[in-house]
Amino acid sequence: MLKNKLPKFDILKSNPEFETLANEFLKECKTRFFMTWISSSIKPFGERELLAVEALFKSNPDSCLLILSNSYQESDHGFQLLKPMLFIGFRVQAIEPDLNFLFENTPAKTWFKNIKTGITDPGEIPLSQNLSNLIRLVVLYKYGGVYLDTDFIPLNNFSGLRNSIGAQSANLFGNWTRLNNAVLIFDKNHPLSLTFNGNRWGFNGPYLVSRVVERRGRKTESNFSVLPPRAFYPVGWNRIGGLFMRPVDVGKLRWVETKVAQLKESSYGVHLWNKQSRSLMIEEESVIARLISDNCVVCHYFNKSRTIDTPV
Repeated sequence: MLKNKLPKFDILKSNPEFETLANEFLKECKTRFFMTWISSSIKPFGERELLAVEALFKSNPDSCLLILSNSYQESDHGFQLLKPMLFIGFRVQAIEPDLNFLFENTPAKTWFKNIKTGITDPGEIPLSQNLSNLIRLVVLYKYGGVYLDTDFIPLNNFSGLRNSIGAQSANLFGNWTRLNNAVLIFDKNHPLSLTFNGNRWGFNGPYLVSRVVERRGRKTESNFSVLPPRAFYPVGWNRIGGLFMRPVDVGKLRWVETKVAQLKESSYGVHLWNKQSRSLMIEEESVIARLISDNCVVCHYFNKSRTIDTPV
């Protein structure tokens, strides 16, 4: 029975202090960034995720980052990872979200109520995954700012972007064929933030925005911009492995140098497609190693007595 499983879903609990804490933290931010770390297994925020946080503050030093997490507060390891950045003066905080508050006055309210009461079955897609997809939208609707996946490495400043979504792919004419939700930039109360359907499992994933715009017609783009793939997704999921490999000869070394320069000049960041790359080693002198070295602020990796090609 679904109701018998509900006690296991600790991720459904809400923090009544979230609104007060979030408002206080965000009130003086030049650019607001958000990440989610929603886990049903209390998986700790780790070194891999730290790469994204360090690169964010390297390229956006005057910004603040709010991590909405149901497990971060219980992880001393996670706190210790961020402590050096707090000491330097960067503004980052992890707060357990108040889902009742975030979903209030959104299409997710009824879905959330039905999940908690056992009326709606979570289905095969992990509850944490669906919550993350919903939370990123409602937090932007409530506060406005930039949402980033934890496997996105920022390389440039985001302050000039507003109401923007990145195309994951485009056709030969430059028209987008698929959008992705790993990076979302919306003003507060932007209508596209409320276009998800909380009652359809799997409907709110990476390609939600593609379906919404196609359904409404591309005139919907008048209230937001679609950036080309090079902006956020300069390397496809099926080629991301090449960025982790060390150059084996002079020709490969020149390719690495050219690729690093190209990414820094033309892209706001690089999506690492964690499902495809999380088991890969960051090899010495690879594109990713170079980007980490050039865009770290605490340089956690390089202060350790291990090599850069240790798995993360």
